[in-house]
Amino acid sequence: MHFPLDSRAGRTVATVASPTSIRLRPPVKLIIQIPCYNEEEALPEALSHLPRELPGIDKVEWLIINDGSKDRTVEVAKAHGVDHIVDLPVNMGLAHGFMAGLHRAIAEGADIIVNTDADNQYNAADIPLLIQPILNREAQFVIGDRPIPDIAHFSATKRFLQRFGSRVVQIVSRTNINDAPSGFRALHRDVALRINVFDSYTYTLESIIQAGLSDFRIVSVPIRVNGETRPSRLVKSIRDYVRRSISSILKAFFVYKPGKTFFLLGLLPAFLGTLLMLRWLVLYFGGTERAHVPSLVAAAVLLIGALIFWVAGLLGELFAINRRLLQDVQYMLRKQGGAGDIGSRLGVRTTQEQASDRAGSREPHP
Repeated sequence: MHFPLDSRAGRTVATVASPTSIRLRPPVKLIIQIPCYNEEEALPEALSHLPRELPGIDKVEWLIINDGSKDRTVEVAKAHGVDHIVDLPVNMGLAHGFMAGLHRAIAEGADIIVNTDADNQYNAADIPLLIQPILNREAQFVIGDRPIPDIAHFSATKRFLQRFGSRVVQIVSRTNINDAPSGFRALHRDVALRINVFDSYTYTLESIIQAGLSDFRIVSVPIRVNGETRPSRLVKSIRDYVRRSISSILKAFFVYKPGKTFFLLGLLPAFLGTLLMLRWLVLYFGGTERAHVPSLVAAAVLLIGALIFWVAGLLGELFAINRRLLQDVQYMLRKQGGAGDIGSRLGVRTTQEQASDRAGSREPHP
């Protein structure tokens, strides 16, 4: 599946009458979004490195998702020239903030969306590398590949989990992404219109899986990272990180590979049940004096359990087909203008809508 860079309804490519019939491309708008939660101190440093001009991009804007911060994050963002602010009333988590930012960026007319972190973990000078595959029409989703072995503050356990999680995502999504948990990524507008994130912990793994299964072209590019500015708020402890990572990985298998997952889960009880059943048959036809009822009951329970797993896998595959159909319907609705409506339900209003609201509130009452 391939979608051109200029995919918004109503936009056309202008041509100029000349001997060579020069074709002019439409303007390309890039929005850089940063999810924030109590980032009053770290945000100025991160914003100071963001570009305002990039090769191949006609307009660069900044967007902040304030995820219920209790400090002066919004005031700091406004003071540093942020163009758009999504102000969520309470802390709803990184995944919800990421999706709210995508909806707002789409509503503001973004052709490409770059997501980065407020702690300045990722080197903003590599944004041109991140968006170049999209500009070259080589990819629609680009993930920044961090030099994991060279990051000093990553423990051995965290490095192992990064590699393991990325490997699982490769298997499930049929992609070749080496650093799936990386939050430094660029999305084409069509990808942002299609993906959904249901994991309340993080958006990184699930968004890649959805995009991969939707046949979008996903690539990774090597990027640089800055030194640690503060402890990660997503990783409160290694134990918590392991627990949540395992939960996300298992959820990915059950939701996006239900047939294979439940089939494999049913193999062990099917094997044990078959062995017990064969043993009972051998003993029964061998003229045993005992009935061996416990073996027969255990074999029946194991075989029924295996059958239940396989039926669950079949139902999961049917639900997966239905989910893909619903995603296609959702994509078409968003593409035809539904993204703004969805954003409104999330509490996300465009800059023009906010300006209209303020103008309306200043009008004198009759």
